[in-house]
Order: sequence, then C-alpha cells, then structure tokens
Amino acid sequence: MIGFAVMSFKENKWGGLVSQGIGTSMLQMGNIVKNPRIWIAPILTSAVTGPIATCVFKLRMDGAAVSSGMGTCGLVGQIGVYTGWVNDVAAGTKTAITAMDWIGLFMISFVLPAILCPLLGLIGRKLGWIHDDEAEIN
Repeated sequence: MIGFAVMSFKENKWGGLVSQGIGTSMLQMGNIVKNPRIWIAPILTSAVTGPIATCVFKLRMDGAAVSSGMGTCGLVGQIGVYTGWVNDVAAGTKTAITAMDWIGLFMISFVLPAILCPLLGLIGRKLGWIHDDEAEIN
C-alpha cells in the first residue's frame, strides 16, 4: 500500500498518498484492471520485503488472524504485529519489545516499500509498461 501510494504520488499527490498508504491500495483496482502492469512493482516489492521481514527481522503475525494481510490499511497489520509482541511478552516467550523489533516493523511497513516500489515503477515507466496518469485514482 505504501509502495503503491508513493509510486503514484505524481498522479495523486498528498490525498492519494494518505488514502492509499493508510487507507487501501484497492483504490487502484480500476487502474489495475485497465493495465495490470501497474501492479508489477507493488507485487515485486512484496516479494522482496516478505522474506526480509521473516528472515532478517523475524517479524511474525502473532496477533489476531484478522490482522494478517492487512498491511498498512488503518495500520491494522502493524497493530496485529504489536499485539503479538505484547502477547508473547505476557506469555514469557519474548522478554521484551526491542528497538530492533520497531526498526524492522518500520523498515518493512514503510521505508522499504516507499523506496523499492517507486524505483520498480520507474523501470516500468521506462519500459513503456506504465504511462502517465494510469495510476490516477478517481
């Protein structure tokens, strides 16, 4: 969601950044149907950040199952991860919530998607797969 929002900032400005980044990237569904190639950059970004989240930062979704797959939509995914941390601390399976936990969550949820997705989107634009205004939300 963050990646899609930043990738389409040129078309959607600040309103689009907030509505897609913290709201839902499904605002792009009409555009994806018209040109499925605009979905390549967000999908590849997820393919990169997913393994980094689990293998490097050891992030897990131990909160409510409903939080899984929600990403930054209303920050539900992040709240779910945090809830899992709190539950693990309460159960004694985790000693504390560390700075590295927070850094990992912030990097995976916000920083890496905001960098990778627009870069991959730029490649798509250079290849002619994405044209100006194709990522504009209506």
